[in-house]
Amino acid sequence: MMDHSQLCLHRCHNGLIASAYLQKGGLKTAVLERRHVLGGAAVSEEIIPGFHFSRASYLLSLLRPHIYQDLELKKHGLKVYIRDPYSFTPMLEDGVRGRPPRSLTLGADLEKTQQEIGKFSEKDAKVYPDFLSYLERLACAIHPLLDAPPVDIPGLTQGSLRKKITALGSLKPLVKSGLKLGKNIPDFYELVTAPAIKVLNRWFESEPLRATLATDSVIGANTSPNNPGSGYVLLHHVMGELEKEKGAWGYVEGGMGGVSQSIARSARSLGADIFTNRDVKQVLIGQDGSAKGIILTDGTEVHSKVVLSNATPYITFKQLTPKDALPEAFITAVDQIDYTSPVTKINVAVDKLPNFLAAPNSADGKPGPHHQCSIHLNCESMEVLEEAYREGQQGCPSSRPMIEMTIPSVLDPTLAPPGCHVVSLFIQFTPYLLEGRRAWTDEDRERFADTVFDWVEHYAPGFKNSIVGKDILTPPDLERVFGLTGGNIFHGSMSLDQLYLARPLPSVADYRSPVKGLYLCGSGSHPGGGVMGAAGWNSALKVLADFKRL
Repeated sequence: MMDHSQLCLHRCHNGLIASAYLQKGGLKTAVLERRHVLGGAAVSEEIIPGFHFSRASYLLSLLRPHIYQDLELKKHGLKVYIRDPYSFTPMLEDGVRGRPPRSLTLGADLEKTQQEIGKFSEKDAKVYPDFLSYLERLACAIHPLLDAPPVDIPGLTQGSLRKKITALGSLKPLVKSGLKLGKNIPDFYELVTAPAIKVLNRWFESEPLRATLATDSVIGANTSPNNPGSGYVLLHHVMGELEKEKGAWGYVEGGMGGVSQSIARSARSLGADIFTNRDVKQVLIGQDGSAKGIILTDGTEVHSKVVLSNATPYITFKQLTPKDALPEAFITAVDQIDYTSPVTKINVAVDKLPNFLAAPNSADGKPGPHHQCSIHLNCESMEVLEEAYREGQQGCPSSRPMIEMTIPSVLDPTLAPPGCHVVSLFIQFTPYLLEGRRAWTDEDRERFADTVFDWVEHYAPGFKNSIVGKDILTPPDLERVFGLTGGNIFHGSMSLDQLYLARPLPSVADYRSPVKGLYLCGSGSHPGGGVMGAAGWNSALKVLADFKRL
């Protein structure tokens, strides 16, 4: 059976966004998803009966506001619960005179947040608003770079004078960012190149605050706050907004699949055709060497004028594109892309609300403000984070891992039965291969999950007894289930050598592949991952511009 759609896209959510914009631009599109559920890593799944999990990605903030508005995602069912407060770091310490251990809670109420910080350092409390303003200035200045393809270097340096003049337009976002940064350019340069700890040490003296903020510099990244470039990861995680509230993060009603479903409904309303359980085996290459569609694993050919791949660059070029269609030097370069991931995700169903020693539950059993936060466990000191990183680099899952715990069901009751909750544990550092380059076994997974649960138990006694089910996803599992090469949630490291003009490689930073008609539209392209949607938008712009020229 032949499908003569003009456009064929493989995998989502960036693919869904690209399809919607291509439809708006007048091109008929078809979206093919490998799994039974739409959304790539932004999906909701009922792994345990009655419990609905955001199985991979679990928080929303970075989705570009213009995409949210253009595609009318609220009209198409997207509902977000904004969290306030948003960060809770309990300590492990003996209570003083019967008092519970201390904790640090950060939220939108600046006065309350300063009071919390003041428990550890009055100096830090005083400068914290200035730190927030500093980060906001830098984050806002790079927004123009997110919403446009990188500078067209080939266009500026090759071809006719007319082409070079046209390519000058690609400099506008860079100039706009530079003007926005102004005298802050040195600060921006330092943040994206320096270790996060260097920046944090200059601002703050209290260990719990520095360590809590440092988690944003390493989350999802195989790096330490002491490593150069970790400052950019920190910036990446604060440059979003929800409901016009800058830097806010929230839970999507029904789980993260609600994002993908709302985008899919928008794309369908514009005329896109969307299919699940369609596993693409290979890009179809014509006699002229250009992409002509795809071939499914069942042998079905789907013909199209253009193919956009939302798979990782590795899968796109090493598995889906015929080897003889690509230059050998390009394939060698693809092999050098870094996909190292330190992340294990454990989804847990519990029959009662976790009860933290640092903030005991109320007598009525209702969730407290801290339950809606990102709960940072084993994050009260920089040395604890650094030791966890060191162990992971030696092929050993961290014996005291960094844990980001969220309980979205405290704000969204649709996720779990009454009185029960879904708990997301995002854990670092776990290697893709264990010591001796050994693959993970079921016993290894269970052993590491027990280590994680033991640490949660230290902070919230009774947690282990409340568990009624779990879903353990190590880096190889994230790769197998979601197609995330190396288990990397960003489709490739967000290191300085793989950003902007070099993402994923300098030769394909403009979303065009060496195969005419084959484009990248996933998080492996500029500006990266985090359920942002910008790569899908930028790729669609590039395709529409190429069609206009034709």
